[in-house]
Amino acid sequence: EILIGLVGSEMCIRDRPDEQMSLIGRSVVMQDIYRIIARLTTSDLTVMINGESGTGKELVARALHEYGRRRTGPFVAINMAAIPRNLIESELFGHERGAFTGATSRVAGRFEQAAGGTLFLDEIGDMPPEAQTRLLRVLQDGEFTTVGGTVPIRANVRIIAATHRDLRQAIRAGTFREDLYYRLNVVPMRLPPLRERVEDIPLLARHFLNENAEGAGSVRVLDDEAMAQLQAYRWPGNVRELENLMRRITALHPQESIGADIIAAELAEASSVAAQGEGGGGAAETLAEAVERHLRRFLSSGQDGMPLSDIYDKVIAEVERPLITMTLAATRGNQIRAAAMLGLNRNTLRKKIRDLDIPVVRGGT
Repeated sequence: EILIGLVGSEMCIRDRPDEQMSLIGRSVVMQDIYRIIARLTTSDLTVMINGESGTGKELVARALHEYGRRRTGPFVAINMAAIPRNLIESELFGHERGAFTGATSRVAGRFEQAAGGTLFLDEIGDMPPEAQTRLLRVLQDGEFTTVGGTVPIRANVRIIAATHRDLRQAIRAGTFREDLYYRLNVVPMRLPPLRERVEDIPLLARHFLNENAEGAGSVRVLDDEAMAQLQAYRWPGNVRELENLMRRITALHPQESIGADIIAAELAEASSVAAQGEGGGGAAETLAEAVERHLRRFLSSGQDGMPLSDIYDKVIAEVERPLITMTLAATRGNQIRAAAMLGLNRNTLRKKIRDLDIPVVRGGT
């Protein structure tokens, strides 16, 4: 039986005393994640992990594999966003010799490589439409053929998918198949951003400092003011950003005690670099430029086999949903104040909340 407990100061999942999973945190939201993982140890149910970049989606996928029934089989990961569109089907299902120019031998795809184990489909929201159709067929039929092949191969894998995108919004925009979404979203898991579990930041920071101290000579210690500053920061890059910061501090600052001045300087430098990267040489991107950039990408999907229709309504919904969601967050769910800020009638706001499937924060009026 897999147990949930404490090892030192870190929350972990273990099934033997000498085993420890690399997920760290004692917050309520992380304990919920551990419980879901524990409940899925005897099941091969498909899991959809949703979370911002840097929240640890692959760590959770590996934990689901390592503590599941297929732990003795391979864990194979594929990032949909990193593969050229014309090669995704070959990557997933393999190809036969002569299937296309340059195919000089038979190559097994990720479904074959993961046989008996787990296939992790990362950034599933970036999968092109033609590959979505092929994947849906495999999930329905339980078998596939290689590119250029004719002999069906049984798909003996457990699927875990992950995305940082809102797939319901992508369905409304016509860029993700609704039937595929329901095939993948059997067990949904939401990974919280670091700003929603600030109580875990001290554990994570100490873990990363100790981990990087092995090659740096001595262990670094964060004083109380430094730790408070870490907990006050918004962490747009989540756990990955915190890990990189601790690695940088270990390498650049020889003193054992790390104060708030060092943290402030490092965070300011990181924010400056990020702003330059987003704005193109330091010039802030205007809202109109951001909208134009996203519209260009949205419209290009119509050239890749995904028919476009009702573009106006879809684009307006793309803009309205985050605008209303963030306004409600700013007013702590108070719909009267949100309607006033937006310049909308309260009944109009309520209708938009319902039509756009926006979660309502309880406690506001």
